[in-house]
Amino acid sequence: MRLRDVVVDLPGAAPGPGQQPGGEAGTVRVLGPINLTVTEPTVAVIGANGSGKSTLVRLLNGLVAPSAGAVTVHGLDAARDTAAVRARTGFVFTDPLVQLVMPTAGEDIELSLRRTHRSRSDRHSAAVSLLEEHGLGGLEHRSIYDLSGGQRQRLALASVLATDPVMLVADEPTTLLDLQWTLEVEDLLLSLPGTGRCAQLVFTTHDLEFAAQAERCLVVADGRIAHDAPGPDAVRWYRHDVASRHRGRRESGQS
Repeated sequence: MRLRDVVVDLPGAAPGPGQQPGGEAGTVRVLGPINLTVTEPTVAVIGANGSGKSTLVRLLNGLVAPSAGAVTVHGLDAARDTAAVRARTGFVFTDPLVQLVMPTAGEDIELSLRRTHRSRSDRHSAAVSLLEEHGLGGLEHRSIYDLSGGQRQRLALASVLATDPVMLVADEPTTLLDLQWTLEVEDLLLSLPGTGRCAQLVFTTHDLEFAAQAERCLVVADGRIAHDAPGPDAVRWYRHDVASRHRGRRESGQS
């Protein structure tokens, strides 16, 4: 993926802390300018809440369109060729109810399998197997509203993986999971590149141990890339930066 001179401006009365006015009157710059070429199989994106992490990764499948600049994914322009990009890019949201659209767990998986499994019976069998793999065995007839938050998150991930994406983008994918399933899902995600069609994983997270396992890690602050390095180095830099800022605020408050 490549981002060239990308900025995202949104309507806003006035810039907030760390924000700049957008390119047009009445807009606020929430991201950019960003220039990136990312080829590594696993890429983490970390930073404070409101830093621009989610906006950055949503550019990758056209959920957010750049106000200026170009986003290229799989050789396609994400704003102009959005349908083709989305056919190759799976996206897992922080809130699974944003993407679960069918009444039951099994039906949601089957919906994702329509392209690869023409037969209804084949789709059902494949859906049951996928649910089992993701710790949701026996829940194919369960309403998505009767699942726990963690079960919904795992179902959303299973539904996206059922489409066999070339790139998987996950926005804080383990937020609702307990420790055991957090570790299971993290291991699964990191193992994906090179499995099936999947060539690249891009994820946002506040779990710094997870981020440190990525081959590349982008630290986002105030809508810009503040640091760009291999996972362990970027996490180390981020910890030091946050600790330094915290000490500065504390000392300022004491003076």
